[in-house]
Amino acid sequence: MSKIMMWAITAALAGFLFGFDVVVISGADEKLQVLWNSSDGFHGAVVMGMALWGTVIGAIFGGIPANKWGRKKTLLVIGILYAMSAIGTALANDPYLFAFFRFMGGLGVGASTIAAPAYISEIAPAKDRGRLVSLYQFNIVLGILVAFFSNYLLSGIGDNDWRWMLGVQAIPATIYTLFVFTIPESPRWLISQSRVEEARKVMKVISPDQDSDLLTAQMEEDHADAPKENIFMKKYRFPLMLAFLVAFFNQMSGINAFLYYAPRIFGEAGLGEKTALLSSIGIGVVNMVFTLVGVNLIDKVGRKKLMFIGSIGYIISLGLVSMAFYLHWSGLAIPIFLFLFIASHAIGQGTVIWVFISEIFPNHLRASGQAFGSSTHWVLAAIIPSLIPTLFSTIGAGTVFLVFTIAMVFQLLFVIFMMPETKGTSLEKLSKSLSK
Repeated sequence: MSKIMMWAITAALAGFLFGFDVVVISGADEKLQVLWNSSDGFHGAVVMGMALWGTVIGAIFGGIPANKWGRKKTLLVIGILYAMSAIGTALANDPYLFAFFRFMGGLGVGASTIAAPAYISEIAPAKDRGRLVSLYQFNIVLGILVAFFSNYLLSGIGDNDWRWMLGVQAIPATIYTLFVFTIPESPRWLISQSRVEEARKVMKVISPDQDSDLLTAQMEEDHADAPKENIFMKKYRFPLMLAFLVAFFNQMSGINAFLYYAPRIFGEAGLGEKTALLSSIGIGVVNMVFTLVGVNLIDKVGRKKLMFIGSIGYIISLGLVSMAFYLHWSGLAIPIFLFLFIASHAIGQGTVIWVFISEIFPNHLRASGQAFGSSTHWVLAAIIPSLIPTLFSTIGAGTVFLVFTIAMVFQLLFVIFMMPETKGTSLEKLSKSLSK
């Protein structure tokens, strides 16, 4: 198990770089606007927003290299993109060059949400698959927390402290890239390339107590239809719908609106700037603790039960936040409800999304299915937060949170009536049962 654990942790470190990359820019935000004297529109859309569009492109097209070059080579390219983005943004002297390197980092983020969960799900034994794939989400949360902490430590070390904040990411990116050289290729991808002997060797390490010939034969049978299939065929309508709905509800909870605008939301609730910033760090800590709880429970209680618990928590916490804005409750009520919201997200959707989407498609279509679910997630992650400032000023925060609450009632119905349980079942068996 220790070898598989090391391989899974290595691939999951792509998630650490993802979390770090997304948050590290917050430390440089205002300084860059002053430095380049940018208008609000240009600063938001180009300097700050370019990484997000890189992520969308990386998510839409990331399945292509994962299928063509393999999971391992794609993970290597992701590490190189992160390292180049860190060095490039740290040395950039104009906003256009800066935006170009941020876009490059965004490509790495988008592609990592496909290659890393797909790779881990394909090397993991069925009984440990949930726990190992959710290490990716745990690393995202860890990366977010470390970026906040890194920005705090590097803040004020000189006029160019923002260059150090952004450049320091090159260190974990280089370590990750070197580690990727030590992992084997996914046996399921090797089968798709007719490299059966290599796949058998990897399967002997992954499942030493099972017949590797039988396992590879099952994979070959699963791959038999590969050349003439795609995820939009009628027989894959159900897994496609599952991937879409899980990703759709993930963003309709308002999670990214929270993470991007936490200080603004706390400000709307009447908290001072210091308290608002402290509450933002609190969000990072709560997110980390409850993601750990989710990672430990996902193979014991299953994906469906975690989503059920998370949905109930969402409805209660978002409903309370909405009421707090309508009834003008002040003080610490809103931060407490938001911590409950983050805990509900971390233990449910946060832990489950990348695991579930990586399990429901057959081996030969996994990267394409992962790309579909991932790009649904990222397109909504780009649209919803960009609407928040306008929505707050027009319909008000209370109504915004009421819409999120209603969306989570629909998520609960989806979990109860539609979502299948996938824990402890081999990927090949899941492929047969979910493809009608």
